[in-house]
Amino acid sequence: MRYCRSVAAILLGLAATHATADEVGCVTTTWKLIGANHKVCVEAFHDAKVPGVTCHVSQARTGGVSGSLGLAQDPSQFSLACRQTGPIALPAKLPDNEVVFSEDTSLVFKETRIVRMFDKANNTLVYLAISRKLIDGAPANSISTVPVMPWGAR
Repeated sequence: MRYCRSVAAILLGLAATHATADEVGCVTTTWKLIGANHKVCVEAFHDAKVPGVTCHVSQARTGGVSGSLGLAQDPSQFSLACRQTGPIALPAKLPDNEVVFSEDTSLVFKETRIVRMFDKANNTLVYLAISRKLIDGAPANSISTVPVMPWGAR
């Protein structure tokens, strides 16, 4: 029982550090006679530890009967764009790399993960989206950079 509580606390702590995404919209890519259509969806999220940064990620979503039931494995096809949307306030201790967003793309073994890094030499935030399989990983990736710039003062 104590072990279950510890695991639950760890999972809740991990979930709290990840941003939640808001769906911007979806576009049908293939019409399906039965079940949901295949589509590409765009979601927006804000970096929880770096105010002033918004990222948009587009991902392919599998339709059909298995997609409608949540049993399909979505393809590792996505794109990422992050921009400064307000004043950026870097925390005093920003980790070298940190997962800022993750979303399951299959029932059990696959996820899209977005990691933030900081390129100190160029004063630039780097966001890297990768597809992960718990078994062997996947090479699909996308990158976006946000230079840390003054905001609004002229």
